[in-house]
Formats: sequence, structure tokens, C-alpha cells
Amino acid sequence: MEFCQKCLDRVGFELRNKIETKIVKPKECLLCSGILYKIDEIAESIVNYLKDYEFETFQVGCRLEGSIKALEEYLFEEYGDWINERRSIKFQFNRELSNSLEKHGKRQSKNPDVTILYNLERQKFDVKIHPIYLYGRYIKRVRGLSQTRWLCNCKTGCEECNYTGRRYLSVEELIGEPCVEIFKAEDAILHGAGREDVDARMLGNGRPFVLEIVEPKKRSVDLKDVEEAINQSTNKVKVKNLKFVNSKAIEFLKNARFKKIYRAKVVFARDIDKDVESKLNNAIEKLKNAEIMQRTPKRVEHRRADLTRKRKVYDIRVLLLKHNIAVLEIEAESGLYIKELVSGDEGRTKPSLSSIVGVDAVVEKLDVISVEGGLDALLNT
Repeated sequence: MEFCQKCLDRVGFELRNKIETKIVKPKECLLCSGILYKIDEIAESIVNYLKDYEFETFQVGCRLEGSIKALEEYLFEEYGDWINERRSIKFQFNRELSNSLEKHGKRQSKNPDVTILYNLERQKFDVKIHPIYLYGRYIKRVRGLSQTRWLCNCKTGCEECNYTGRRYLSVEELIGEPCVEIFKAEDAILHGAGREDVDARMLGNGRPFVLEIVEPKKRSVDLKDVEEAINQSTNKVKVKNLKFVNSKAIEFLKNARFKKIYRAKVVFARDIDKDVESKLNNAIEKLKNAEIMQRTPKRVEHRRADLTRKRKVYDIRVLLLKHNIAVLEIEAESGLYIKELVSGDEGRTKPSLSSIVGVDAVVEKLDVISVEGGLDALLNT
């Protein structure tokens, strides 16, 4: 078999005693076709390709196809005692390319800024620019904002959406657009610790979120400047406590159970007289520390799985009673639908405030005033 000097040295002296070998010019090598002699050239082309992207860390991989893969698999199968993984062309190529890239001032990492995947057969590479993840909390000061992009069914613009192509302006856009500009990125995606309704405000300490910044060209950014840019661009939302995190923060936010405190303006079907007030107080006592069984509310069943969930109410306090209006402060487990806790949603939520009081009631206005938990304490240690 005809090998270049590098490949012959790599597969080992033992193999030479098993098969007839011949040293040839690199480009005539049956195994690498001379690719191992072009490492510095490849590294240079990768660095030039990424010249518009700030990055400090990288990870290299390579893909085997065609004749190179077939021949190496044959050698492994026939002479596996001598051809181990550390002598494979993939291992050798990855090591040498990594060493060459480090000469350009970059360093290897298991959580890299960029990943380079080189196809040895085609002698071409693909680059993946890894996202930047920012953790923080947002305050939503106004109603009528969705958390994430909510596109209109028309997709292009119609009278119903005022020719904007979207049903509502979103927190995601208000936070994301300044970040896209600052990081010179392709997009920004918001991942929240739960979500508030379009017509609800998010006040108090704010809702934990992670912003995924897609294909950023800039990475060395002062997050204080980012906060300032977002907060000066709009008076509808505010962000605070921005920190760099990794992708695991998204999984944490999606899976964690947060305790939340809500303030709800509840409107009853009739005035709260002494009898209704007594029943209301009784209902509040019954709901404290109660487990609530909620079937997916009718208002969201078109976009959520029809499931029955068990969630807990920790406490309810009356802040105001006037005519047929009650202002309540409700402390509950995340995932509990507060509007349905009050109305009962035609029996889909049990028990409910309305069912215990015996008077129909609905939430007219809702604010989230506290979300406990998040990554704040961990990141500040």
C-alpha cells in the first residue's frame, strides 16, 4: 500500500510487517491524499473566513467519507491490534489543526465560541458560530405586549394586524433588537421562566429570562452598556442584572418551579354585601395551601396540550373590597392559571374562587409582582 511518510509513521511500524508498504509523495497517499501536509494552509483559510467574527475559543472535528473512510475502516478491521483510535486520521488531523489554530492566538474549549467541522474527502469546512446567552430579569410595564413574537396569520400584513404582520409587539423584540445591533447578530430569541398573558404586566423584581443571541459577530461587550441600550430604547420594558451564562440556563428556567405572587382585580357578578364577603373570606381560607386541578384553559387550548395539571395555591390576601370589586394578592406555584383559579373556566379548574363563593367572578386586570428563584443568587456567589 502507498502511504505518505506521515501516514506510515502514524499507523505504526507493526503494520509494515503485516503488509507491503511504499512511501510516496503526499498527494499520492492512499489514506490522506496529502491533507496532513496542508494543515497550516487550512488553519489560515479558517481564520480568514472568520475574520469578521470575534472568537477566542474553538473546537475542531472532521468527517470521513468515501475512499478515506473505506480504507481506514479496512485497516481498523484487519489490523485493529496496531491501528488504534489515537492513530486514526481523524485524531491526527484534529490534533494538528487545533495546534495550528492555537498559533493564531485561539484556544481549544469544550464550550467553544465556534466549531469547525472539516470534510476530509471534499476538503471543505463548515463553521458553526455558537450563540451567546444572557441571563437577566425583565419588567413589563404595560399591557398589550406578548412575551415572544406573535405573528399574524396573514404573515405579510393585513387590516387586522394594521399591516405589521404581527398580532402584538413583543418583549422579545424590544429586548432583542438592541442586542442584535450591539452584538452584530442574526437574531435574538427570548426564553422566559414561564410567561405572563398579553394583557398582564410583569412588575416587582421582574421575570427571569435567557436571551439567546444567534450568530454574533461581536462577543466582547460590556453588559452594562447592553442594559442601558435596551432601557433607553423603550419605556415599555426594562431589563436588569444581565449576566453571561451557557445554554444550560435555558433548561433550568424551563424545568424549575418558581413561586409567584400576583395582584388581581376581580370583578364579581354582583356587589359584595356582607353575605358575599363572608363567603369570599371562607373561600380564601379554603384555597390557602390547596392543590388545584386545572385542565388546560379554553382560551389557550388551541396552542397547548389538553392536560390536567396539579398546582398549589400558597396564600391569598384581600387588599381591597369595593362594590363588586376585590383586589387580591395571590401567592402560587408557577404554572397555575390565575384567571381560571378565579373564574373556574366552566368547571375545568377545581376548586375555584367562583365555585366556592357561589358568585361568578372574573379577573379584569392581572399583574405579576414577584417571581422567586431564578439564577440570581447562584450567579452572584
